[in-house]
Amino acid sequence: MSLTEAQQHEQYYDAIFEVLKNEPYANYLGMELVELKAGYAKATLSPTTHMLNTHGTVHGGIIFSLADYVFAVASNSYGKTAVGVTNTINYLSAGLADHVLTAEAREVKKTRRLAWYRIDVWSNDELCATMEAMVYRKNENFIGQE
Repeated sequence: MSLTEAQQHEQYYDAIFEVLKNEPYANYLGMELVELKAGYAKATLSPTTHMLNTHGTVHGGIIFSLADYVFAVASNSYGKTAVGVTNTINYLSAGLADHVLTAEAREVKKTRRLAWYRIDVWSNDELCATMEAMVYRKNENFIGQE
């Protein structure tokens, strides 16, 4: 009997969390995965001086990278391989150098092959970016049942 995706998330939670928290690019930038649920992820980043733009605020590429990381984590939270297809980001305000950036990804809808996510990025208590994104869900699991 095969597990549902929710059951797979529960049964293999520790292994899934371990793989996703050790994403090389996220670790290189200093991102920390702080929460993982089925279809949901939350991560933080404390910007350093090399992450700032000419104006002294957090570079948009850094904000995008944090949003993309939680998108990847949330969409892979079932242990099933999901790859990004498209995304649109909107920058609403500057990320400030002395603030902690927090990003949250929430699953909006999931089908057998596609899933859609809403991602919010906060600079302390101010919403600084939103992203809408979609993944293609492959047949393969990277953790759990085959």
